[in-house]
Amino acid sequence: MRQTVLDLEESKIREVANAGMGRADVLPFWFGESDEVTPDFIRQAAIASLQNGETFYAHNLGLPELREAISAYASKLHGPVGTDRIAVTSGGVNALMLACQAVVDAGDEVVAVTPVWPNLPAQALIMGAKLKRVSLTPKDGAWTLDLQKLLDAITPATRLLIVNAPNNPTGWTLSRDEQQAILAHCRRTGTWILADEVYERLYYEPTAQGCAPSFLDVAAPDDRLVVAHSFSKSFLMTGWRLGWLVMPPAMTHHMGKLIEFNTSCASVFTQRAAVEAMRRTDEVTPRVVAHLKHCRDTLVPLLQAIPRVELAPAKGGMYAFFKLDGFDDSLALAKRLVAEAGIGLAPGNAFAPEAQGWLRWCFASKDLARLRQGVDRLATWLAR
Repeated sequence: MRQTVLDLEESKIREVANAGMGRADVLPFWFGESDEVTPDFIRQAAIASLQNGETFYAHNLGLPELREAISAYASKLHGPVGTDRIAVTSGGVNALMLACQAVVDAGDEVVAVTPVWPNLPAQALIMGAKLKRVSLTPKDGAWTLDLQKLLDAITPATRLLIVNAPNNPTGWTLSRDEQQAILAHCRRTGTWILADEVYERLYYEPTAQGCAPSFLDVAAPDDRLVVAHSFSKSFLMTGWRLGWLVMPPAMTHHMGKLIEFNTSCASVFTQRAAVEAMRRTDEVTPRVVAHLKHCRDTLVPLLQAIPRVELAPAKGGMYAFFKLDGFDDSLALAKRLVAEAGIGLAPGNAFAPEAQGWLRWCFASKDLARLRQGVDRLATWLAR
């Protein structure tokens, strides 16, 4: 077995979850998903597809109907995005891995903005890349980017920049000016950008577009930019494992080859469900975003009222990322909270060494009482 694979760290999020899964007395906030089931009309589209016998292979790049729907959806948000730039993938994770496979060779230098969901840097390492981390900096609970530090880290030797914004776990979001500066710099250095924008609709600042700033707003179609998306977050479809990529047109045919050698294609019935989700997105996503904002605005003040807690409201995403003063080992703390307080949170050091001592709380809860109950348990535990 490859040494690179043997050396991969197991997910610390899973390690905490495994310690508490199946326990009825634990409130689980560890995974990045809502506890609300996928809307019925999306599920019914999948059922109808199965009943119609659509159990065969599809095109590597996805059903034409879904690619057209994604094109219309992306174009409405960001200006023209043609179907010749879109590939449907078997989940957002698959989209990100395919992008790495398409761009990164063993020995290439990859720069990643951290803290970040651990799968992203791991995918570069799996490809044999040399990883360079550029950390966001926390100040009063809010994580911010030192733009010059990032630009200095990206040189002509840098093959790929990985950036996730809105960010999991911190909620940090790139500004339009920062995106333009990063894109201009990467054009000069010849560096590819892999933008994980799966949380773009889960954005709580007022915008005309109804989403976070995207690299698609400022890039040309032939720029060295690959943008990854997922149906998981904005459409309540985490378990369906369906995502998509937007890329330069010249890359799309070759991405189809990679999909063939990875998964062949996404299943037809999940794609039929996604077509319906796209068709009726205004019935799903705005409601989801409004509810998540309510969840954030419920949870954050309650946490801020606890002594020794440091955090700021996230601009985007579905997480409260906070620090507990006096606790330096996030993993040990998260395990203690499962065992002693009945709260399941993700440890900060799962996302980067510099997030040691921090915890991620997924606030995507259908029942706000669960959030309040979780805060009560945390406060009681700390008081003990």
